[in-house]
Amino acid sequence: MQSRGSNNRLSRMASRSRISTVMLSMIATMATIYVAGRLWQDAENRVYLIKELDKRTGKGQSAISVADTLKVIACREQQKTLAALEMELAAARHEGFISKYSSDTNGTHSRKRLLAVIGIFTGFGRKNSRDAIRKSWLPAGAALKKLEEDKGIIVRFVIGRSANRGDSLDRAIDNENRQTNDFIILDDHVEASEELPKKTKVFFSHAADTWEAEFYAKVNDDVYVNLDALGTMLATHLDEPRVYIGCMKSGEVFSEANHKWYEPDWWKFGDGKSYFRHASGEMYVISQALAQFISINRSILRTYAHDDVTVGSWFIGIDVKHVDEGKLCCSLWSSGAICAAV
Repeated sequence: MQSRGSNNRLSRMASRSRISTVMLSMIATMATIYVAGRLWQDAENRVYLIKELDKRTGKGQSAISVADTLKVIACREQQKTLAALEMELAAARHEGFISKYSSDTNGTHSRKRLLAVIGIFTGFGRKNSRDAIRKSWLPAGAALKKLEEDKGIIVRFVIGRSANRGDSLDRAIDNENRQTNDFIILDDHVEASEELPKKTKVFFSHAADTWEAEFYAKVNDDVYVNLDALGTMLATHLDEPRVYIGCMKSGEVFSEANHKWYEPDWWKFGDGKSYFRHASGEMYVISQALAQFISINRSILRTYAHDDVTVGSWFIGIDVKHVDEGKLCCSLWSSGAICAAV
């Protein structure tokens, strides 16, 4: 037989066991309620997210909110102003005639900032003109490199490719370039007189993407250029971020298809049939910001029948300073002139 003390102990143990079971049941019930509540809340969230997704993808009946519409519009406006901001950034980087060396993360020095990149527009069958330039104002070999290092000026002949890619015309230019190393060969451009406006756009885009210079110039291969006088003149415009320099002119727009200077888009220039002011195509200069503007917008910039009119049209609707520089009127040689047609 068990004693009374033993019975009491068993009774207390049984009582504690019942209490523990009740507590565990309560805890389990509370946990179940909590988990069920979270699952219900998650289900509600999923329903809400699905509805929002339907709104955004157009599957639901509700339209995108006014707030979201304004955000989209703001984003598009920011994209539209990206080109302008990049131009302003380029202008802020001006540091003088030729900038000082700047250190990179490895402690080495980057290339000097260039004053100008000059593209001499030439074509197939114009080797005599190129040789005449090489014998007069364009140095060759080591002297060409010295011009870049000492004066910060790069000069290259600019030419496209033959319509019959890889033919004798292309091979002749490649051979000449191997000897002189003074060409910019525009592989994506077909060389043709009627494609000169497009060639101009491709050149400025390529030059801006390849070299960081204060100015970019276009000159014909029958023009003599005084590089020292050009450098002196350009130095006076270093503080002007968007400048277009040349021998400014206007002129008649010809609507007759058989005329030498026929303009297919003549009707766009008004009843007076007169071009707006633009720099003569013999030689003109644009600042870095404008060259970058051309590069950024190359796919949408319109070209006309003539390269000088085309370039002038790009700068009509933006904030650009037009400089009528008599020293760049190459057809009229005068004292202090920078260029002269030969």
